[in-house]
Amino acid sequence: LCLSNIADRARATLTAATTTVSVGDRVTLICSVEKSAGWKYEWFRRTSHTSEDTINDGLNGNIRVSQGGIYRCRGFRGEPAVYSDPSDEVTIQITFSNKVSVTQKPSWSQIFRGERITLTCEVQGGEGVQWEYEWRTPQSQTFRTKQKDWTITASISGDYSCKSRPTDDSYSATKWSEALRLSVLDTPKAQISRIGGTLTCSVNPSSSGWSYYFYREKNQEVLTVQNTDFHSNRDIRVSQGGVYRCRGGRGEPVYYTEFSDPVTIVDAVLTFEPKWSTFFIGEYLTFKCDMKEGRTDDWKYTLKKSDWTPYSDVTQQDFKINLLDKSHSGDYQCCGLRKGSYYKKCSNRVSIRVSDRARATLTAATTTVSVGDKETLICSVEKSAGWKYEWFRRTSHTSEDTINDGLNGNIRVSQGGIYRCRGFRGEPAVYSDKSDEVTIQITFSNKVSVTQKPSWSQIFRGERITLTCEVQGGEGVQWEYEWRTPQSQTFRTKQKDWTITASISGDYSCKSRPTDDSYSATKWSKALRLSVLGKLIFCF
Repeated sequence: LCLSNIADRARATLTAATTTVSVGDRVTLICSVEKSAGWKYEWFRRTSHTSEDTINDGLNGNIRVSQGGIYRCRGFRGEPAVYSDPSDEVTIQITFSNKVSVTQKPSWSQIFRGERITLTCEVQGGEGVQWEYEWRTPQSQTFRTKQKDWTITASISGDYSCKSRPTDDSYSATKWSEALRLSVLDTPKAQISRIGGTLTCSVNPSSSGWSYYFYREKNQEVLTVQNTDFHSNRDIRVSQGGVYRCRGGRGEPVYYTEFSDPVTIVDAVLTFEPKWSTFFIGEYLTFKCDMKEGRTDDWKYTLKKSDWTPYSDVTQQDFKINLLDKSHSGDYQCCGLRKGSYYKKCSNRVSIRVSDRARATLTAATTTVSVGDKETLICSVEKSAGWKYEWFRRTSHTSEDTINDGLNGNIRVSQGGIYRCRGFRGEPAVYSDKSDEVTIQITFSNKVSVTQKPSWSQIFRGERITLTCEVQGGEGVQWEYEWRTPQSQTFRTKQKDWTITASISGDYSCKSRPTDDSYSATKWSKALRLSVLGKLIFCF
């Protein structure tokens, strides 16, 4: 009786010295079934596009292959044949001899995190082959592309390599290219520097391909050749004060650096004296242009408005102007050019309003003042400042004379008369037109009354009546008299008696004034009422 070991079902093992073979070369595949004898072998090959097929290469335990693909084998022995389990699969790759290289666009030596870079896998020769491409990243990850260009967003430094294979043979490929090393740096910050009015933008660390963008204040709109003097791609000349920043940008889409720190250019300042809101024809004003840097004599100055340049390239910063016409109204600006350079900067704009010759206005709360009291007269010239005033008085008997009461805009008067005023200001003085006249009347305290002769209680139309204006006191004064009728008409008489022909009922009153002072008078008397009846008819 003979006993033998009975083991589990046998399993084939497939080995290869290498799985990558240059085109035209062969690799030996060896199939074996554990440590036992008598085995013959079957060989199989497939691809990702074809099903598995038997290789007619005898029954040997080793074969030499030059074709890429997925291989496996199995053993069999005995009669009837008993088969082992198939081996694991082994993939054989055929490497082409074509040289492969990786190029970079843009070809900047330094790349910054976040920039878009295009890598190109270039295959020498094989122009008639339709290739696909495989890429290896610094993290040893692999990616496949249909095109030879692969655009990435730079994130880390490291080596990138590629290889290519025919699109109809996934088991043939070129060798990996030599690695292209990308140096990826953190996002750079732009730097801005200033020499006079020239601002220069740069990127550190230095690298190529940058365009530079300048910004003023908090405005995010980039300065352009329309509003800035560009000296070069990285230099601008500015004439306007403000806070400036810059940044660099390159690539497509544009990759931007961080903004630079700000640099401040202080505006020139244009002021004027006197600080009046409105000027009048003939007046003078003085502009002053302060560049806010350097010495006064470091600059040449220009004063201009849209249609007029009264001063150009002068060495003094003060400009005196005689405003001869309303056309001198407008917005003025000054600019300074630093001597020996191209540095120029300009000021704010100052608005000047020039009006026709000014006219004074005289006002009084009342034009009638009791004797011994005073009335305040106020003189003004429109809505503008800096005025001093002259006062004038006349009567119907005297010519106009100046009142020496200072230069104030208001005076207090106790004398009747005709008053007016005018304003003046500046050096040399420019005068306004005189105001309209205001007549001040002084009222005496003497009591005045009207009496009637005959003193009939009823008066008939057509009768002659004498009214008398009686003044209490003032016996030494030569009076004249003024009468007011029921129709509010007024009449003057030299005598205190006034004879009238009665016509209508109504009130009659009077007042008196000295004959030598037509601007002083008593108050109006109480009214005397006359009742006038129709004409009397006698019957016999």
